[in-house]
Amino acid sequence: MSGTIEQSQATDVPGGAPLGIDDLLERVRAGYRRIEAREAYQAADAGEALLVDIRYAALRERDGVIPGALVIERNELEWRLDPRGSHRVPEATGHDVRVVVICNEGYASSLAAASLHQLGLHRATDLVGGFQAWRAEGLPVEPARI
Repeated sequence: MSGTIEQSQATDVPGGAPLGIDDLLERVRAGYRRIEAREAYQAADAGEALLVDIRYAALRERDGVIPGALVIERNELEWRLDPRGSHRVPEATGHDVRVVVICNEGYASSLAAASLHQLGLHRATDLVGGFQAWRAEGLPVEPARI
């Protein structure tokens, strides 16, 4: 799979019925390799990956944030990471940036990573288990400054 979701893929189940969310997640996740918390930590620490936290403010305030992660709420993600976009962040330097999208538990981040693939960010992935997996591994977390 090329990492994009074609219109026909959203309905190519028997009888032409739309996919459910579990089937959609399975399909988009088949288009890239997801990353575990420890590997994401090591890649970010080595400067080889950009961690992007898409959780909303209340979750960041409640649970804290990953030091060094870029916070971009989900509704702004594509605009901020499109290397050709007029609203991109400075870190969106090209389509080869290895982006690791992090949500709370690893579901919304999968759909977000698939969307980034559609923008040509072919190295985009997401964190298996999300922020909760990161914290469960005992990896660095600091209080949010909201």
